[in-house]
Amino acid sequence: MISVEPFKNKLSAELVCCIAEHVSRHLPGFNAESFKAEVLQQLDQLELKQRSQLIADQLHKTLPSNFKKRNAVLRAVLHPLDTALTDQQSDDAGICGWGMMPLCTVVGQYGLKDFDNSLQLLREMTSRFTAEFDVRFYLLADQDRTLNIMRTWLQDDNANVRRLISEGTRPRLPWGQQLPAFIADPSPMLPMLTALRDDESEYVRRSVANHLNDIAKDHPDLVAELALEWLKGADKNREKLVRHACRTLIKQGHSGALKAFGYTAPKLELLQLSVHTPHITLGDSLKFSATLCSTSKQSQSLVIDYVLHLKKANNSLAAKVFKWKKLRLAAGEKISIDKSHPLRAITTRRYYSGAQQLSLRINGTDFGLENFELDVSS
Repeated sequence: MISVEPFKNKLSAELVCCIAEHVSRHLPGFNAESFKAEVLQQLDQLELKQRSQLIADQLHKTLPSNFKKRNAVLRAVLHPLDTALTDQQSDDAGICGWGMMPLCTVVGQYGLKDFDNSLQLLREMTSRFTAEFDVRFYLLADQDRTLNIMRTWLQDDNANVRRLISEGTRPRLPWGQQLPAFIADPSPMLPMLTALRDDESEYVRRSVANHLNDIAKDHPDLVAELALEWLKGADKNREKLVRHACRTLIKQGHSGALKAFGYTAPKLELLQLSVHTPHITLGDSLKFSATLCSTSKQSQSLVIDYVLHLKKANNSLAAKVFKWKKLRLAAGEKISIDKSHPLRAITTRRYYSGAQQLSLRINGTDFGLENFELDVSS
């Protein structure tokens, strides 16, 4: 089995020493030994974000209070961009990669009093890692001012900078502060997302898709309408972007999103939905099959999902949708399909013993409902 190193180890003692060495070169009077001692005595017991915050707080205490001088030091320690920095580690040439995480935090949390210059420093920093969490402090403080500056980055030569426009403004960025103004009204971002939709970098296009998926959680109809518009004359890259942006809507069976991809209300008869393992123990697989018959006079494209209605602590059932098949069914055609779904203990979901249910969701329409018993006591 391959051992995966925890992300927190990216912010290591070696990295702390590397940061201290670079700051010492550009900040006369910087007490590197004191800085290292303050950080290293706590580092091992902390997780990733806590480690980053600790390093950032200690840097904030020791850097000049004058923002012009402070930003000059932070800019000076950056790794040159004359080499490919993908997966690059901080070294004697400068700080980049994971080493940027606490440096960006310093600028994000403590640089607002020098608003414009600090934002430009984040632009330089994101070229060496990402400042997607840190630019959010500026959006929360002054959204219009921040967007006016970010708009000038749309043609930046560096894909990481262009991605910061879409990723840093995501309303519900994982691990990041939510942006309530964009959750309520995402429209200020739509022109910039449109400008980035055909970006040459898939890294940027993927970010645009994830931003739209965030918007879809609060404004599903808006994203469905946008998908329909963006798919007109779309090449394969844009179609892939829009499909990824609509993944949650399609899984939920949103009719507008399905329509954008050519999936209309299904004309079907469910001839049979059978659970072949009506009594299972956690760790086993739920096995089931279905037989469908088209009632349409034309062929139709189908997105076939299945829904597990799983028991909660209060004995109610919560629906969880799982992808199954995409296919095209001819007029009057009949098909039989089967599936085995493992029900195993996972950290993100708790199972409860008792009656559960299974149904199908085809092009957003629900079909059938069958029971099965789950035992989690073993």
